[in-house]
Amino acid sequence: MPRLVISLMGCVCLMACTQTQQLADDVARRSAKAAVSEALVTRFPTVPEAAVTPFTDCIIDNSTAREIGEFAKDAVIGTSETTVSLIRGVLARSETQTCVARQGFAALTAA
Repeated sequence: MPRLVISLMGCVCLMACTQTQQLADDVARRSAKAAVSEALVTRFPTVPEAAVTPFTDCIIDNSTAREIGEFAKDAVIGTSETTVSLIRGVLARSETQTCVARQGFAALTAA
């Protein structure tokens, strides 16, 4: 019986850690989206206003955890040429280009 209680407590603790990690990831992604959106508006004038949100979503969805962390940091300290370089790197990926083509076109035709 004590083993069962210890096992159940371990599962509860693991679930709490997972939920905490998910919350931290969600906060980082929201912050990262803010930084990417700002950079797209201020440093990528060729991106139409209607496409900023879909482009941002595609960039975040195709970023690594490290890149999201960098973008989230930029949301606090401000965007820079490093942010722009990182965005260009993510945009160069074929998955991101496919997403942008699909989502960006949908946003432009809906407007």
